[in-house]
Amino acid sequence: MSRRAVTAALGMTLFAPAVHAQSRTAVKFTLGWKTQGSDAPFFVANDKGYFREAGLDVTIDQGEGSGATVTRIMGGAYDAGFGDINAIIQNAATRPADTPAMVYQMWNQPPFAIVAKASSGIKTIKDLEGRTLGGAPGTPTTRLLPVFAKINNLDMAKLKLTSMAPNLQEPMLIQGQIDAALVFNITSYFNLVLNRQDPDKDFVWLSFGDHGLDLYSNGMMVSQKMIRDNPAAVAGLVKAVNKASLDVAADQTMAMASVAKYDGLVNVPVEKRRLQYAFDKLIVSPELKEIGSGDVKDARLARSIGMVVTGYELTRTPAPSEIFNRSFLPARAERELSYKMS
Repeated sequence: MSRRAVTAALGMTLFAPAVHAQSRTAVKFTLGWKTQGSDAPFFVANDKGYFREAGLDVTIDQGEGSGATVTRIMGGAYDAGFGDINAIIQNAATRPADTPAMVYQMWNQPPFAIVAKASSGIKTIKDLEGRTLGGAPGTPTTRLLPVFAKINNLDMAKLKLTSMAPNLQEPMLIQGQIDAALVFNITSYFNLVLNRQDPDKDFVWLSFGDHGLDLYSNGMMVSQKMIRDNPAAVAGLVKAVNKASLDVAADQTMAMASVAKYDGLVNVPVEKRRLQYAFDKLIVSPELKEIGSGDVKDARLARSIGMVVTGYELTRTPAPSEIFNRSFLPARAERELSYKMS
């Protein structure tokens, strides 16, 4: 072979991967918050090459809140992300054409809860009457409190509500400045852990999901533009995240290696515990075992939409089909999630 032919062949070999990379569909993806163990499926899908196999080049950025994921996508900065389905409902009531759709439901149970010190004497919902509750304005737990109260015969007139930043809730609860806090359990539980508290022994948790507000929560959503212009990319994204979710359910140690690779500053023991907490409290349920990972029940979603419409005083009730799009889900047999603590 001539020198020119060798040079040309070498050039083609070196150039081929770059061409292949350029041929993949670029996807900008936002997390719901700062890096957490519960985000592991997205990092595993990237590290194991599931995104690449689907023809995708996914860039993952940290988020600003699970509700903000919706507005980030609506603003055009992101194509997809991990966020709250209830924020989709809220925005779809007024801007259905612009609001992203949930395509892979991940948290089957809601994280919305009221937490109080065990020493406070608060054991039941009625025990909250006459007490001071601290909540962050605009969060689902705070906004849905009137619905929670109505369903559980809790007299709102007998509650004292104090507004505060989310990062002040646990410190003020620990110090006794409030009697209970309106929180996301997966966040508050670990804030208490990091404040050297025992959230199981020393605190009482009143979950909205256990007391009448059977809402869905976080999952993977995509823009309407992506659904319209590149449905194959949406299907590939869903397939990759589904496959990674099943891997994470089977091996959390492996999953945390991917989390730490993405963000070397994470507290691996705490975030591994958070990941397992997500499976125990938010993901694994009888419904999951029935319909498989990623799906919802339309009747339950319709009830959830009604609760959100009431809590946020929305002027229009979106249809379930505006909120959740199951057309990209893999076959049921491919969505059999089996969780084993590891």
